[in-house]
Amino acid sequence: MKNEKGSLIRPDALPASASRPVVTPLSPSVVYASDTPDMLDQQYEGKLQGYTYAREGQPNADVVGARLDRLEGAPHPGVVTSSGMAAVSAVLLGLTQAGDHVIGGNQLYGRSLRMMTEDLPRLGISTSLVDPSNLEAMRAAITPQTRVILVETVSNPTLQVADIHGLVALARETGVLLAVDNTFTTPRAFQPFAAGADIVIHSLTKLLAGHSDVLLGYVAARDAALNDRLRVFCVTTGMSPSPFDSWLAERGMLTFELRFDRAQATAAILADHLASQAGVRAVLYPGRPDHPGHERARSLLAGNFCNMVSFELDGGRAAANAFTRAAEGLSFAPTLGDVGTTISHAASSSHRTLSPEQRAALGMTEGFFRVSVGLEEPNSLCAIFTQAIRAAMEGKT
Repeated sequence: MKNEKGSLIRPDALPASASRPVVTPLSPSVVYASDTPDMLDQQYEGKLQGYTYAREGQPNADVVGARLDRLEGAPHPGVVTSSGMAAVSAVLLGLTQAGDHVIGGNQLYGRSLRMMTEDLPRLGISTSLVDPSNLEAMRAAITPQTRVILVETVSNPTLQVADIHGLVALARETGVLLAVDNTFTTPRAFQPFAAGADIVIHSLTKLLAGHSDVLLGYVAARDAALNDRLRVFCVTTGMSPSPFDSWLAERGMLTFELRFDRAQATAAILADHLASQAGVRAVLYPGRPDHPGHERARSLLAGNFCNMVSFELDGGRAAANAFTRAAEGLSFAPTLGDVGTTISHAASSSHRTLSPEQRAALGMTEGFFRVSVGLEEPNSLCAIFTQAIRAAMEGKT
């Protein structure tokens, strides 16, 4: 019996059109069909451009990845991953083996710290945590087995500024790979490849996508062979990004530069306002002259001090609870980079796995908060913080 074309379950192609969509179409397909085995061979050999299986690549991820490649000046197409931690894992697990040694900044994001202190040693990879602004300490930590140094341009959440230029020179001298997590600063403020870094990492979830509805990461390497190793590891381990999240991230990145500039300007105003408030023990913002890394930040970031502000309240956990309850209209949430201002508490979220003593050594007391400044009107935002700090001082006992 003849099979009428109209009865096919899967149509052969999309309807033809003389025009094209203005918005990138969402392509949720996991599987892609080729005409012949020869054609499929040519795709895998790189002789033809095409998709096979979404774990190996898909259009929406390639669109958002190409946009970030341009922003970062990446020498080769980077890999969009399922999360920022997937990108970190690709570097720390995909480029090392048992017997190797990895150095990390001592104030990395909490999950990166956990991987450094628990997961890598479990796999026979030794680690050291070192102040990334102390070049001599970094030099002293390097051994013949050291393969990777992982730092954040500006650390999460204490806003410590790494000596990137010194680390680049040290990495070249010793043959160690320098991986830079550029999430906080973004390529709007700093481009690690232009400074000489070997690997760039991002959590696209944060300011780049910018709307708290995307979970994605990105990693790219300067060396083509290294870049291929990262891609193969991500494919093999299933670090595949969601097409829908990739589509949303592209939408968010269209307004990224506007959002960055507005949030950064407000962050400077808020930092100065917080410093004037009774009950605030300390304010950390690289744009303030009292920040210990202010001069380095001014040089490294070309006057861009970004949208992150951290501060410490008097009064410990009781004051912290009172503060978050009274911060009306602000989200108390373990995230950053949203269009709205968010506040997070390291002791109960990102760095909760550290002991109180470990957190105290890093400056993260029970009164320590990180603020990701959003797009609110600056005076209104300052008024909210004034009210919340006053409530914190009343409720700290």
